[in-house]
Amino acid sequence: MQRLVLFDLDNTLIDRSATFARWSAEFADERRLGDGAAQWLASVDGDGFVPRERFFASVRSRFRLSESVEVLCSTYRARMPELARCRDEVLAGLTDLQASGWRIGVVTNGHPSQQVATMRSTGLAAHVDGWAVSEQEGVRKPDPRLFEIAAARCGGLSPADGGWCVGDDPVADIGGGRAAGLTTIWVQRLPEWPIGPTGPPEHRVTDVTEAFELLLFDGS
Repeated sequence: MQRLVLFDLDNTLIDRSATFARWSAEFADERRLGDGAAQWLASVDGDGFVPRERFFASVRSRFRLSESVEVLCSTYRARMPELARCRDEVLAGLTDLQASGWRIGVVTNGHPSQQVATMRSTGLAAHVDGWAVSEQEGVRKPDPRLFEIAAARCGGLSPADGGWCVGDDPVADIGGGRAAGLTTIWVQRLPEWPIGPTGPPEHRVTDVTEAFELLLFDGS
């Protein structure tokens, strides 16, 4: 199997939930939205899967904000990357993979201005070979075409020739990765694998650093 691995970004390589918590606390404090506002923002965020235009339409209505949805989205997409963090052990793990001859890609749904800025601000961009962002490419996970684009940017590789996919979402990452022909590693954030149309992953880990170990010692 070729040494290709495609990682999800949010809640796989970075802790998107923690980033959003920092953003929501700051947003609520700056606008004096009152007690419980940050918790309400988290409740309607949908773990990032709710489109930002819909999210901020709800926020604007709830708190009677004067800014337009477009301005709120733009400000959010600029600020979130500044609040994002990538753990040193994650960057070190990517360095070890590259030193062992792995080609590393990121395949992520989202807006390119935010996702690319996040990879650059956290240092991830310097530790991967390429990426594919859904709103830039016009296709979203779990569509295997997004995985194919990311692989091609890792030195002209193809998932059809084998490789791995690591992510936390059962459908977008594990289902999409399998549809693209990749062996899957699930970063488990749910108590159990959900019953649904997507079969279980080949491997399960509780943290992406465990996936690094698996790839280095069992995935070569």
